[in-house]
Amino acid sequence: MATPEDGAIPKAVALLWGLDTGGERGPKRGLSLDQILETAIEIGDGEGLAAISMGRIAKQLGFTAMSLYRYVDSKQTLFEMLQDRVLGLPPEIVPGMPWRDGLRRWAQAEFAAIEAHRWWLDIPVHDPPMGPNNMAWLEAGLATFDDTPLPPPLRMQLLMNMTFYVMGRARVARNIDPTDSSDDDFGAVLATLIDPRRFPRVIAAFADFPFGDDEIDWQKLDFDFGLERMLDGYENFIRSFET
Repeated sequence: MATPEDGAIPKAVALLWGLDTGGERGPKRGLSLDQILETAIEIGDGEGLAAISMGRIAKQLGFTAMSLYRYVDSKQTLFEMLQDRVLGLPPEIVPGMPWRDGLRRWAQAEFAAIEAHRWWLDIPVHDPPMGPNNMAWLEAGLATFDDTPLPPPLRMQLLMNMTFYVMGRARVARNIDPTDSSDDDFGAVLATLIDPRRFPRVIAAFADFPFGDDEIDWQKLDFDFGLERMLDGYENFIRSFET
């Protein structure tokens, strides 16, 4: 069996799974790995990923940076742990729930989790996530396909395709501010700039689009619309295995 000592298990993964407790030689009073991670998340929520550093976390906790390194050996290890820690656990999928309802709930929960910690999208990812929370999300997502005839590898492909959609939509939602007042004039600007004889379809598509409507949650509307179209495609695909 691979162990942290032989180098086969990355440091962050060993810490996340409790195979390496960290801090054995560190100060015992008032400092823990959980405190370090929760403080890092608090900083990220307030100021973004760039603000997270071992020195900043140590200062906020009232310790020296060297004290933290006894628990987390590097900033890279810290980021790898945050990649798993930030999103928490997946939603409960009730056994027997229709796969479409379950997968919709799973996707919406992932989108909401990312929306709550948008800086998570900036964490560099070099290897497939292997932490316990990520595994729990995978397990919950794959469970939605239990009553389908799909073989396990295809279930994984569909789930990965869904999570890439969720992350992509979350990235767009983060980068485009729906409260930006410039959106109010978008249609008017298009009408001024674009020749309707050259781009008639573009003009028609945007002609009655209600830009600047503060009563519409565009991020959720766009996400849910795309999600339902994804699920439509999945439904057709799954149906092909039932005949």
